Amino acid sequence: MATGQLFSRTTQALFYNYKQLPIQRMLDFDFLCGRETPSVAGVINPGSEGFQKLFFGQEEIAIPVHSTVEAACEAHPTADVFINFASFRSAAASSMAALKQPTVRVVAIIAEGVPESDTKQLIAYARANNKVVIGPATVGGIQAGAFKIGDTAGTIDNIIHCKLYRPGSIGFVSKSGGMSNELYNTIARVTDGIYEGIAIGGDVFPGSTLSDHVLRFNNIPQVKMIAVLGELGGRDEYSLVEALKQGKVTKPVVAWVSGTCARLFKSEVQFGHAGAKSGGEKESAQAKNQALRDAGAVVPTSYEAFETVIRETFEKLVEEGKISPVKEATPPQIPEDLNTAIKSGKVRAPTHIISTISDDRGEEPCYAGVPMSSIVEQGLGVGDVISLLWFKRSLPRYCAKFIEICIMLCADHGPCVSGAHNSIVTARAGKDLVSSLVSGLLTIGPRFGGAIDDAARYFKDAYDRGLTPYEFVEGMKKKGVRVPGIGHRIKRGDNRDKRVELLQRFARSNFPSVKYMEYAVQVETYTLSKANNLVMNVDGAIGSLFLDLLAGSGMFTKQEIDEIVEIGYLNGLFVLARSIGLIGHTFDQKRLKQPLYRHPWEDVLYTK
Repeated sequence: MATGQLFSRTTQALFYNYKQLPIQRMLDFDFLCGRETPSVAGVINPGSEGFQKLFFGQEEIAIPVHSTVEAACEAHPTADVFINFASFRSAAASSMAALKQPTVRVVAIIAEGVPESDTKQLIAYARANNKVVIGPATVGGIQAGAFKIGDTAGTIDNIIHCKLYRPGSIGFVSKSGGMSNELYNTIARVTDGIYEGIAIGGDVFPGSTLSDHVLRFNNIPQVKMIAVLGELGGRDEYSLVEALKQGKVTKPVVAWVSGTCARLFKSEVQFGHAGAKSGGEKESAQAKNQALRDAGAVVPTSYEAFETVIRETFEKLVEEGKISPVKEATPPQIPEDLNTAIKSGKVRAPTHIISTISDDRGEEPCYAGVPMSSIVEQGLGVGDVISLLWFKRSLPRYCAKFIEICIMLCADHGPCVSGAHNSIVTARAGKDLVSSLVSGLLTIGPRFGGAIDDAARYFKDAYDRGLTPYEFVEGMKKKGVRVPGIGHRIKRGDNRDKRVELLQRFARSNFPSVKYMEYAVQVETYTLSKANNLVMNVDGAIGSLFLDLLAGSGMFTKQEIDEIVEIGYLNGLFVLARSIGLIGHTFDQKRLKQPLYRHPWEDVLYTK
């Protein structure tokens, strides 16, 4: 066990099992104390490497993350404190790994419930190698104005209130972390404050004892008096009694052992800590308090009087000239986190993204204000979800059904079209699903599947301006623009695209109006008079019918319809639908274990 000071203003720690809040509290304490370097040198997260962003005052810093204890110790040889936030299942193994590192002097184990047999092994190894274990079941410790472990002393407001941002003259040790916070406050109220405070933890076998730390405090010149808070159960306090009797502690010790109320109960009572259970008269709070009093410690008659005897002992040391008044300093203001400041109404900050289609902040995600559970309970389908996420409203059922039909009819068109061909070649090159899908999607455009928006745009403009099919087609011809939605490489006037027929049949049976579709049919009649392959294709059918869906539903203004067409909503239908087929072709090639594709020579015209 170390015989002197454990921490200083240059102490750095390794933090095991990343926890954002306690690390940030350590860094905020560093800034409050005016430290030049952060007290957390690195984080150990098993299986992870990289960096974690945190704040050191107003400066955002990157703290390295290591996957093993060994790697962290090698990277940060000056970090000699190991703060272990592992669960009770892995705390012992990770703590032992840290103790075995030559650079680590102090290990703090936060977890409760560490098996006692494991704790005994840690204690034995630490004592044999002159190292310190604080815990298990501890909140940690603090050296005022220098260094603190994890959540010790709580919030920054509490730390400032307890004057822990600068050193005082009192060494304090307790079993309880919660009561430590209470005593920090008490001591700051009636003395010049804490120099160092340690909570050894409430387990039956603490890694270091009350007397271990009292003897350390006795060797630290800046500590002028010592305060001890014990509790019933166990015999730890008696080692302090022996140290006092043997004259090993020369500084005033003010002590109290909590749990005097246990005698009021008829049967044995287990208090909060594993070790807080009296196993006999000698382990009672009354017996321990009397033993400490007999050994020379200043022991009050009750906990309520503890504050008084601390004040009296401190004032006596001041009168004797053994304690000089501490010069008070105003600690710097800790920058407040933006989220906290916003919640408290102190600041306002602009957002970076606007979303009007979904919200995931509640108990469940909502699509355009409709809870996901409601969508499922109502038996809504993919078409309904698209209507909510794309159009921000629930469209009539026939509209949702039409959307679903479009998706089904456009999902695939065989392996020979350019999109499927690209996905197949990419999949056979051994690329992953996303790469294969994207290679196919990138072919979608004016010549392949991307003419739905243009078809809708031109048909709508012509119909709204009252152009006859002749005027529309001939006008497009003069501009040198092919009529989108008209023309097919395979289909003819006497061999219509079955998909077009299915869509038109559904619309005539369900849509309240099909004026744009009928206009497109009239245009097709005129173009077929010119050439048998100038038949309406699926792009033209979907484009014209979607205009009828938008206009006929009565749920969209003219401006909204124009915006939908302009933005590219309708091509989105083809992209969504064809993704299904492209994914299918990718899986098909991988399932068949097809080799790398090479285009045959005989299918290439080599020419000068």
